[in-house]
Amino acid sequence: MPERVMAQVMNMGDYADVQTLAHQVGDDALRQILVHAQAGQFGPRSWAYWHYRLGLADVEQVPPLPVRKFQ
Repeated sequence: MPERVMAQVMNMGDYADVQTLAHQVGDDALRQILVHAQAGQFGPRSWAYWHYRLGLADVEQVPPLPVRKFQ
């Protein structure tokens, strides 16, 4: 599940990990990971960072984290 690994690096990786990932897969792939993120894959800090970094949100306009929905 490469998407899950990329999300984990985006959430928990250090600066070098993140730069390597971005260089290898590109910003478009990272945007797709973020747009399709599942609940629990990102913490609040990395969620906000990636939205800013990838141009998906302006300051104070980051969408809420995904939540689990029980049916």
